[in-house]
Amino acid sequence: MTKLQKNMISRRDRFKNLTFSDVMDYMMQKAIFIVLLGLLVTIIIIDPDFVSINNFKNILSQSSTRIIMALGVGGIIVAKGTDLSLGRQVGLAAVVSASLLQKADYAYKMYPDLPVLPIIVPIILVMLITAGFSLINGIVVAKFKVDPFIATLGMMVIVYGVNSIYFDRPPYGAQPIGGLDERFTRFAQESVDIFGVNIPLLMIYAAAVTVIVWVLWNKTKFGKNIFAIGGNQEAAIVSGVNVVKYLLLVYMFAGLLYGFGGALEAARIGSATNNTGNMYELDAISACIVGGLSFSGGRGTVSGIVTGVLIFQVIAYGLTFIGVNPYWQFIIKGLIIISAVAIDNRKFIKKK
Repeated sequence: MTKLQKNMISRRDRFKNLTFSDVMDYMMQKAIFIVLLGLLVTIIIIDPDFVSINNFKNILSQSSTRIIMALGVGGIIVAKGTDLSLGRQVGLAAVVSASLLQKADYAYKMYPDLPVLPIIVPIILVMLITAGFSLINGIVVAKFKVDPFIATLGMMVIVYGVNSIYFDRPPYGAQPIGGLDERFTRFAQESVDIFGVNIPLLMIYAAAVTVIVWVLWNKTKFGKNIFAIGGNQEAAIVSGVNVVKYLLLVYMFAGLLYGFGGALEAARIGSATNNTGNMYELDAISACIVGGLSFSGGRGTVSGIVTGVLIFQVIAYGLTFIGVNPYWQFIIKGLIIISAVAIDNRKFIKKK
């Protein structure tokens, strides 16, 4: 008997031994995906035109910055934390990068005498700024043992205040920062042909960040240790893991991705205000949970995060496409988040 035949017999035997309880348990574990799939099928039934290459290309482009942000907070969730300041840090990065990369002849330029800068300079600057704020989050959580929810909630308010003060600067006051340098907008809005396929640059950036995070999580000591910390912090300490060091690193790395994602978001939209990034943290965190990460820590995959972001973006785009009231979309999104966390908690309790 060949190995293939043995595997087929083994699978058939497992199928025969399945009980109703096993089936229901599996359905419960996959419930959120079943519901989201049902929503997607409903959208397609209502308007079959939703299934088009152009729509899915738009979805992938819009998902790209969200994937970068979700990959940042994903590491924190794996380490059994969270980060409610994500959205406001993205907004700060968007405002600062936009203010430094306006056209030289723009009438409402925030810094009229600022010389033309290479676009990489403001992008690196905002990445360092957001990494600094995230480092403070890490210090408060790791050193002062403040619950990540409270620590990052406070930072969310602080960053919004800092961003609003910066945004509401004379002589023009709190008006959208527009007139962005074409080099900056092209950096996010253009596409390139790869083997005859037109691919948005945003997708390439998201793919590059995804590969980097996958390598960090799966092939480095950093990844091994953050999973160990999230799974059992006491055991990690006994094993010699420097918990404080790795928590600081995971928060700082998340901040770098928030800054990069915020700069790309400003370039993608073509402007920025102090409300850019508002509620992005909920989208990113909920996408991580839907993608298989757990608030109990120590579990998750990069592919799960990417899948979670894409699922949310497809549903959001689809609901808008068929004309669902935006307020109803908030309700649906909220129900998805609650359901995802409830299912995650149920799996954690059963595991214990």
